[in-house]
Amino acid sequence: MARISGVDLPRDKRVEIGLTYIYGIGLSSSQKILNQAQVDGGIRVKDLSTEDVTKIRNIVTKDFKVEGALRTDININIKRLMDIGCYRGLRHRRKLPSRGQRTHTNARTRRGRRGATVGGKKK
Repeated sequence: MARISGVDLPRDKRVEIGLTYIYGIGLSSSQKILNQAQVDGGIRVKDLSTEDVTKIRNIVTKDFKVEGALRTDININIKRLMDIGCYRGLRHRRKLPSRGQRTHTNARTRRGRRGATVGGKKK
């Protein structure tokens, strides 16, 4: 089993897809890592040799900010926005969408349910 940056990669997936299970690595970053390590992205994670895993691990730790360090940086950036009182920071503080989406309807994932919707009652 390949373990990179504290994440166990799924054994039956292709390496290209398996690397995306690491927080901070998407498909394009995964392809760049594999090109740099000279590893074929089409093979399965279980078929990787230990040398290949070591190459990939070294590239990820050297060139990419992933998992805990990335989460910390993102939280610090959000906290900074909230502290300086900019519009995006205020939206974060109020737990509302910060990228211009409408909130009159929708935005349920961000705002929550806030009481069930009640239809018109017959008198």
